[in-house]
Amino acid sequence: MLDQVTDLVREVARTIVLPRWRHLSDAEIHQKAPGDLVTVADQESERALTEGLTALLPGSTVVGEEAVAADPSVLERVGEQGAVWIVDPVDGTNNFAAGKSPFAVMVALLRDGEPAASWIYDVPDDRMAVAEAGAGAYLDGVRLKTRTDAPAAATLTGSVSRNFLPPELRAQVDTNAVNFGAVTSGHHCAGYEYPAVATDEQQFAVFWRILPWDHVPGTLIVREAGGVALHVDGTPYRPTDSERGLIVAANEDIWQAVRGALLK
Repeated sequence: MLDQVTDLVREVARTIVLPRWRHLSDAEIHQKAPGDLVTVADQESERALTEGLTALLPGSTVVGEEAVAADPSVLERVGEQGAVWIVDPVDGTNNFAAGKSPFAVMVALLRDGEPAASWIYDVPDDRMAVAEAGAGAYLDGVRLKTRTDAPAAATLTGSVSRNFLPPELRAQVDTNAVNFGAVTSGHHCAGYEYPAVATDEQQFAVFWRILPWDHVPGTLIVREAGGVALHVDGTPYRPTDSERGLIVAANEDIWQAVRGALLK
């Protein structure tokens, strides 16, 4: 089924998402909330993925970003028993709507509440990251392995998604960023940040608001590559978590360095 979902994600991106990139009219872009955009491509992509995924796995249900926007009770399915798909039809919608990159299509499969598999497709760069619980993570068929050393904080690079950080934590980040080689605001696309950690393009990423469609796919990929995804207090991330900050790092030593030097 891994290959079938991979093919479905690519097909939806090719036929629905990519043709709309840089070709959206104003009428095809709306605000769900201030600064939170949705486009016709998000809506059509989610419908196509929902239909395709439930056909591949009869009896499964779907938690999609746009379905939850329309009916918040759909989010409760994340903790249910059985097979539940998590769908982000266009991750990085603000980039997509502005005609910029990166943006991605992301899918994850939960079985009895636990991540079983995930897919992140970087649409503009045509890169597919896939992970299966216990079987590793791969980028375009090449196995991913995070770095295993413990470099000094001053040599590390990473990103912090500042949008939802509490003011006092944002002030800490701004003050302590000088302790690192580089700390950016990220690419406004979790579908880019997670593979970037898994491939050592950057060594860490920090998020605050952690909705499942943004983070279930990527946390599995990073973990299966050898990295960690832990809350700021050191407890493991769970798909039902949505409001506690998250530090994603290439390994536990790097996680400790980030926690100690950035959020002290």
